[in-house]
Amino acid sequence: MQIPGPYLLFLGDTPHRLDAKTASGILDWRPELCAGQCRLDANTVDLGLPDMSPSAAAAAGAHTLVVGVAAFGGVLDAAWIDTLLAAIRAGLNIASGMHMRLRDNAAIVAAAHEAGVQLFDVRHADRRFDVASGRKRSGYRLLTVGVDCAVGKKYAALAIHRAFATRGIAADFRATGQTGILIAGGGVAIDAVVSDFAAGAAESLSPDNAPDHWDVIEGQGSLFHPAYAGVSLALLHGSQPDALVLCHDTRRTHIDGYPDYPLPTLAECIAANERAARLTNRAARCVAVALNTFGMSETERERAFAATREETGLVVFDPIATSADAVVETLLAFGTNAYDSDQRDVACNQLGRAYNDKKNHCTA
Repeated sequence: MQIPGPYLLFLGDTPHRLDAKTASGILDWRPELCAGQCRLDANTVDLGLPDMSPSAAAAAGAHTLVVGVAAFGGVLDAAWIDTLLAAIRAGLNIASGMHMRLRDNAAIVAAAHEAGVQLFDVRHADRRFDVASGRKRSGYRLLTVGVDCAVGKKYAALAIHRAFATRGIAADFRATGQTGILIAGGGVAIDAVVSDFAAGAAESLSPDNAPDHWDVIEGQGSLFHPAYAGVSLALLHGSQPDALVLCHDTRRTHIDGYPDYPLPTLAECIAANERAARLTNRAARCVAVALNTFGMSETERERAFAATREETGLVVFDPIATSADAVVETLLAFGTNAYDSDQRDVACNQLGRAYNDKKNHCTA
């Protein structure tokens, strides 16, 4: 799936930046692809890009309108259709990561056919997957997991992958959601795979590789989310992670959108994810915590880092505000034998203590 850029990022009419996480992710990691933003009204979230109509974007050289909003349930809002049709008539391709397919809308399909443009349903794989085998694969794997949804699992994985690449270490970012696929140019939207085959899809996403190669796998959902725990479990089993990185936003008190579900403690979350991961890799360990500190002052960020280090004994970082170098150093220190669980435990604990004593490694 090769989606032509540059992109016009469509933000619909959502006032919340969190709901525009697809557009935000593309802008943060592939800014060179972002020609402008298209908003339906002045109350819509503003990403700081030039506001453009579809026709103006096409005239400026954009090739694809990307639906940059992650609507609840993955449904195309009826209020968006006129803008999507206008984009098609202007000659723009349409890319969407919604569960609802563009190709299931007769008006969109007819307009695209007439205009000769392409429709990209990014969330839907173009292949079938096998049931998971549980077979151990060569190479190393890291999976980001979350206390909740939308806490930075994709950003953490991208930051860690970038830290590997900066050091010249063989590693791949493996996208498992629509935004990650738009950033990476490939991947599998795990939450759109039939449940019996989701772990198998995760296996296919991170195949056998060189013994010292790292696959950095984007996590989805949370084991503590009443709606999306299933996709998290499939990734934990199918990716067979050697290392887990827990992602968290310290300002949340309950699962987003579910006020009756308080957040678990970090200890509970780490234990649950390690326990689930050890079904297919008994040496799986949590090695770091990624905090989403967007909007915090430096003092607030350092206070959150210190509290998290004290609570977990692990390396703490922010994928945007700090580097992930400390995570990579930890991984290189213990990545010797994927099944030597005792040795890995000792190494992780030693590295965690070392970085607690050298906080500048975690905050620089």
